[in-house]
Amino acid sequence: MASKLLHRLRRTLLREVTLQPQLGSAEDFPESSELDDDTEGLSSRFSGTLSFEGEQEPESEDLGENSELDSDSDVLEDSGENCTESTESSPACQPPAHNMLTKQLQDSWKQSRTRSTPERLLFEVTDASVVQEGTSKYVLYTIHVIKSGQFDKTPSLITRRYTDFNRLHGRLRGLYGDEMRGIAFPRKKLRRNFAAETIAKRSRAFEQYLTHLHSLAELRRAPLFLEFFYLGDLQAGQSLLRAGQYQEAVGCLLNALGLQEKLGCRPQGHWIFTLAVLVATFQELEQPEEAQEYCERALQDLTSPSLQRQQQQHPLLVPLLQAIVRLSWKVSKDKRQWESQLQQLKDSGVDVGSQPSLKEYLVKESLEGSEGGRHKGDDVA
Repeated sequence: MASKLLHRLRRTLLREVTLQPQLGSAEDFPESSELDDDTEGLSSRFSGTLSFEGEQEPESEDLGENSELDSDSDVLEDSGENCTESTESSPACQPPAHNMLTKQLQDSWKQSRTRSTPERLLFEVTDASVVQEGTSKYVLYTIHVIKSGQFDKTPSLITRRYTDFNRLHGRLRGLYGDEMRGIAFPRKKLRRNFAAETIAKRSRAFEQYLTHLHSLAELRRAPLFLEFFYLGDLQAGQSLLRAGQYQEAVGCLLNALGLQEKLGCRPQGHWIFTLAVLVATFQELEQPEEAQEYCERALQDLTSPSLQRQQQQHPLLVPLLQAIVRLSWKVSKDKRQWESQLQQLKDSGVDVGSQPSLKEYLVKESLEGSEGGRHKGDDVA
């Protein structure tokens, strides 16, 4: 009995000893108990195992890409085979849109190189200024003559006033009455001639008037119509040559030559005379290369079939041949062709030695229009 009591007493004492340290530790460190509780809560919420199956995904994606490429290539092969058998072409059979566009552009470019674009002349009034000369006051119109259908790197121009257009219209009506029917011309005004509105309307009217004249075959070949454009500059160039103002003459002569070329005067009319004046002018300016070039052009045109059909010899033939022999020697070009032609003229009985020089002939020659007498040897076709 006593032994049982001692055993119970020991168990009670042992229980008290073990419980007191646990209670003291909880009271002394309350935060640790809370942390332990939170930690247990977190561990319970995030419990589980990490999965590393994602490391195998790149391998599966590579396999997927390969499988897709293989399937696409199969489709392309099938579609390629079906292209030759199917009557309705699928989108895979048709070339891409950008390739079609490129091919169309290439074909269009090739056709544009071989296809000739019809050329026509454009008459554009680019300036209209009021000029006061003493008691006279008028509007001066600047008209550019442009060849369409190609890049015109040398546009030619003329300056004319209303009186010049009115004179041309009256003379054309007198010579070409039937062709001039229905061609509109701006009437004279007694008032508001210098108003901006009047000048603008007349500018457009002059453009339409010249375009209408040039559209009629009979009128665009008329000497009166052609000389309206170039004769003034050609006469000015000849006058400057006589006065010794050679540099000033070049601008007038080149503009006259460009106008004749655009109007289709070559080699008729005053074409040869214009080239000859340019040759003499460049000779005086000591520019033998330019002089030889224009002299050769003149002689080539003189040997054209249209001029060779004329019974009489052109008065500028011998002076031009004599000039090109000297110019070819100066620029180190072959002159045997021209010497041979001179010899043929001598053999045919032409007194070559008595012919005037090129400049002497051009200075003495009277250059007039078709109404006041035409330059000898120059007949407009």
